[in-house]
Amino acid sequence: MAEARIRSISGPVLHASAQGSFAVGEAVEVGESRLPGEIIRLEGGSFVAQVYEDTTGLKPGDPVHGTGAPLSVPLGPGLLGRIYDGLLRRLDVEAGEAAPRERFVFAPSAAPGNRLAPGTAFGEIEGAAHARLCLLPPDLGGEVASIVARGEVDAGDTVLVLRDDAGREHAIGLFHRWPVRRPRPVGRRLPADEPLVTGQRILDTLFPVARGGRAAIPGGFGTGKTVLQETLAKWCHADIIVYVGCGERGNEMAEVLEEFPQLVDPRTGRALMERTVIIANASNMPVAAREASIYTAVTVAEYFRDQGLHVALMADSTSRWAEALREVSGRLGELPGEAGYPAYLSSRLAGFYERAARVEALCGREGSLTIIGAVSPPGGDFSEPVTSHTKRYVGCFWGLDRERAQARFYPAIHPLQSYSVDAGRFAPWWSAHGNDNWLRQREKLLVLLEEQAQLERMARIVGKDALPAEQQLTLIAAELVNEALLRQSAFSPVDRYCSPQRQSEMLRLAMRFIALAREALARGARPEEVAALPVHRRLQRMGEEIGEDAIGRFAELWPQLEREMAALGRAPAGA
Repeated sequence: MAEARIRSISGPVLHASAQGSFAVGEAVEVGESRLPGEIIRLEGGSFVAQVYEDTTGLKPGDPVHGTGAPLSVPLGPGLLGRIYDGLLRRLDVEAGEAAPRERFVFAPSAAPGNRLAPGTAFGEIEGAAHARLCLLPPDLGGEVASIVARGEVDAGDTVLVLRDDAGREHAIGLFHRWPVRRPRPVGRRLPADEPLVTGQRILDTLFPVARGGRAAIPGGFGTGKTVLQETLAKWCHADIIVYVGCGERGNEMAEVLEEFPQLVDPRTGRALMERTVIIANASNMPVAAREASIYTAVTVAEYFRDQGLHVALMADSTSRWAEALREVSGRLGELPGEAGYPAYLSSRLAGFYERAARVEALCGREGSLTIIGAVSPPGGDFSEPVTSHTKRYVGCFWGLDRERAQARFYPAIHPLQSYSVDAGRFAPWWSAHGNDNWLRQREKLLVLLEEQAQLERMARIVGKDALPAEQQLTLIAAELVNEALLRQSAFSPVDRYCSPQRQSEMLRLAMRFIALAREALARGARPEEVAALPVHRRLQRMGEEIGEDAIGRFAELWPQLEREMAALGRAPAGA
């Protein structure tokens, strides 16, 4: 392989004089310790590389060894349930030590003479709950020359010999490497017309994200980004969770690493980590590795998607990743853009989010990758570059509000600062799940919440009691929507998850209450009488009082609602 010598070094960025042929994106090994790095610029007979480890001790004249291959990670069985760094190296293995050998029970699904297309399965791992398929690399196909029989094999063993069209033979193992900056190819992309059910009413009802879609969670410090992502990881209808902490504070990352292994999967009752991969890269780790961790995570997520699984990638947070881009760009002497970020920030964000999709994988199965990225705008300013560029590439924007968070309103998503571009596509899905009027009900809720914001500004000036009765009733209705539908505690054993069926029942009751209250007001009832009804209080508490195992109890509220509302505004007999 080609070699070079360090000419100068500044932080994670080095300049080297080349003594051979190198390529942009090629992985390199730096110094006597062979620290991992990557070439990011070629300049005649020299190049610029970024190093993914602490560069303390490196000096001019130290060697740089080329690998002849792009920065890649190994993909195969055994990834789930573990914690890795930004280059997919296990954190439970001491530096310099070899990872313990693993053995898997391999069952072949191909035979000698079979022709296999690139990316198809040639066997599976027995005993694995998820990610059972053994896949060919997406860029290699051919005829099976030989394949091992069913039995136990080492992770590094050759299990298949493949002969390509040129007659060359390739030894295939359970693992294959794939460049992290290159999206894995798929058979075809499918329309994102089905929501990813999260179990959070404010998201599923008002701002749903598509399965295979993209969402952003911007919010200032303390607004609940990490808690919301943990809740989504636990309850969303995804087979696999990939959580990447790219540059978060060390104490926050430590909390995630401590809490995630203790979370229980509500589907199976077993540890959630059994279907989770965590990639940890705290802010005190090398800045270049933080930049690579995003690409490592999305490559791992694509590998699980290519097995025909539905994957949710939680990135916390893309702002720290963008700060890494800014620091490396500054050391390269590049002309800065807005707020010092490089001019290519927008294209890098686009390249990351565009890897989300619902697809038909090369193996013939349907899979999806949904990307949910947290954004940490300084001071909660949504107009800063990372947030504003992210809005261009996501279909859902879940803006967290500091005032709602301080009022202990969870999730602290501001309904007037958030949106879902794809919501209109999901009406047929909701109809198939028992709610034909979901889209109209959603529109009415958003209009009601907009009216509430306008009336509250007016009430602060003249007082709530000075408002006309219709406007007072609007505030009562909006408060019911907030308390009964939009507030949902992640720590409540009853209400921490809400199925689509339960959401529909609650939504119908709330909308019926509002319609009957307006009819009662037209008959002469007063707003305070509506608010004082016993059924009003029961509706406010229905999320906590009626759980998933008692959805039929919602039917008990309908007669009470109709009876109490019918009695309002009626003149007493004999009057």
